[in-house]
Amino acid sequence: MHANEVIEIGIVDYAGAQMAAILGLSDLFMVADGLARTRGADGPRLRISHWKLDERALVPSRVYDSLERGDGMPRVLILPPALGAPIEPAAAVRYASWLKERHAAGVILASICAGALVLGEAGAFAGRTVTTHWGYGALLHSRFPEIARVETDRLIIDDGDIITVGGVMAWTDLGLTLVSRFLGPTIMIDTARQLLVDSPGREQRYYSPFAPRMDHGDEAVLRVQHWLQKTGASDMSLPALASQAGLEVRTFLRRFQKATGLTSTDYCQRIRIGKAQEMLQFSTRPLERIAWDVGYADASALRRAFVRIVGLTPNEYRQRFRA
Repeated sequence: MHANEVIEIGIVDYAGAQMAAILGLSDLFMVADGLARTRGADGPRLRISHWKLDERALVPSRVYDSLERGDGMPRVLILPPALGAPIEPAAAVRYASWLKERHAAGVILASICAGALVLGEAGAFAGRTVTTHWGYGALLHSRFPEIARVETDRLIIDDGDIITVGGVMAWTDLGLTLVSRFLGPTIMIDTARQLLVDSPGREQRYYSPFAPRMDHGDEAVLRVQHWLQKTGASDMSLPALASQAGLEVRTFLRRFQKATGLTSTDYCQRIRIGKAQEMLQFSTRPLERIAWDVGYADASALRRAFVRIVGLTPNEYRQRFRA
């Protein structure tokens, strides 16, 4: 993050959204921002906004802004949990175009519990593995059959550009995950201690999830990033990547590194290693099978990339962090 950078996190106050989560997330981010500023005045700042759809408007607008700026685009938009009956498709679809456009522009989209039923209307879940509350798993998959898999035994699934979280009170886990991403693990742990909540195990130092920058403004590169996240970087060949971008190979390589700060090879390996981390933590599959599943020819190739990126061997990682 850049010095003095302001990172806006927007929370969508849709019909039926749980106010406790909206206000609780706002408080959590404000606490984290205050702790970050005590450590260094030049570090990033968090800006919290609430977005609501007026009956006369076509898209939501800010109804609260912690810095009172009223302009710009959030880095993240959060769909909080709901109370009562799950939102009906006719109500959820009113947010679809707006969320889809924001995502296409590089905004990270996140849902908590039944908030996934709103986010799903934007088409964000096609080909993805997602989570929600166990009571909504079947409903989510029936409404959005394009989902690859709904894993309701997972608390949080972080795909970089799409984050889904399970239970209604898991907004604390999402909040701390975003604090770790934008302000670092030290501030995340300090925030958890200040609020007396458990810090999410997925966000420890050795396996912070890959969080690529997506608000760089290069639409061709962003298309490739979304495709890679969706497919798990199963095809990382230059012709395939350049084709997705609609660019010549040389032009693609130059623009991709400029936009993301990484070569396409390193970027793809980080996505694959992220998938391997999840499998090591949440499954008992042997390393050879995991290597094949994430796109490596053998376990030794996965092991070399894993140590380079994570700083631990796959076995050390599994022993330390397995669920």
